[in-house]
Amino acid sequence: MNESNMKSAPVPAVGVSGIVFNRRQEVLMIRRNQPPASGLWSIPGGKLEPGESLTEACRREISEETGLKIQPLALVAVVERRVEGFHYIVIDFLAQLISGESEIPIARSDVSDVRWVGLERLHEYDLVPGLEKIITRTGLSLKQGKMPGLIDDAGLNTDYIWPVMSI
Repeated sequence: MNESNMKSAPVPAVGVSGIVFNRRQEVLMIRRNQPPASGLWSIPGGKLEPGESLTEACRREISEETGLKIQPLALVAVVERRVEGFHYIVIDFLAQLISGESEIPIARSDVSDVRWVGLERLHEYDLVPGLEKIITRTGLSLKQGKMPGLIDDAGLNTDYIWPVMSI
């Protein structure tokens, strides 16, 4: 990349998002009303703030956008997106609803709509690129009784590694 392109390129930002399933195995989806990808369906998430851990950001973003309380469980995808003048590195977590909390999402913050969607209906939504595959693979792993992705083995919310597998 030449020097003039580097000066005009957007500064990369870290984003986090959460794939959350309810008891009916439906995934929590939001419709974005801000760039990038305004009008498209996605999973709740946003930018990491200074001093915040990845899991803290995931909890905060999901709460701000949907009003739901969650606990991140595993890191299931890392994607890089350069769109509409933005450059994001997005960390996708599998997250679970906190037991006893409401399962009724409310569109808040920079979200125009929020709903639970069955995996078999994902193709009916205008999703951000690449997301359907990430959600589908995560849901399939859960249906097979497997924890997908990298886990926080030490409980520090900082290091994510492969789960121990039997040989």
